Amino acid sequence: MKNPWTTLTTKPIYDNPWIKVVEHDVLNPKGRPGIYGVVRYKNLAIGVIPIHADGTTVLVGQYRYPLEVYSWEIPEGGGNPAVEPVESAKRELVEETGLAAGKWLRFMELHLSNSVSDEHAINFLAWDLTEGLARPDDTEQLAIRRVPFAEAVRMAMEGEITDAMAVAGLLKAQLMLERGMLPAELAEAMRR
Repeated sequence: MKNPWTTLTTKPIYDNPWIKVVEHDVLNPKGRPGIYGVVRYKNLAIGVIPIHADGTTVLVGQYRYPLEVYSWEIPEGGGNPAVEPVESAKRELVEETGLAAGKWLRFMELHLSNSVSDEHAINFLAWDLTEGLARPDDTEQLAIRRVPFAEAVRMAMEGEITDAMAVAGLLKAQLMLERGMLPAELAEAMRR
């Protein structure tokens, strides 16, 4: 479809290592003048649902400063757009949980808050796991919680998990499991 907006001018408002805020003078779809603020993300959002052979997954708990709430989520972080997303996912999984995965499935892409940002998110399923030491960065004070995959789905359904990437990823993974769309060994573990 053709873009119904007309951009007249663009002005950077704010810039840091993670985001840039840009204000656009526009004509809206009705032809009226206005402004549109856009948050431009400098990294991809990367999420991982790790599945252990016993059917459990790992959730990460942390305080989310912008919301001023504690949040349970799948392991997530930022990935350099110049790096293959799976490599960023591998790094994030080890960093936050200490887990390394032998098998990976990229299964979901999302645009988060697309009315005000261009944030692009990619979710992976990871299995054939080995445990090691987590290496969170200085901005992370993390708790790790290992739960059955079905329990994580329940938590998403009942609002105990509210992070968009986690909720969408867990529910899509459950639907793919129910529809027989996952590799057999992964599906077998997730049904335990």
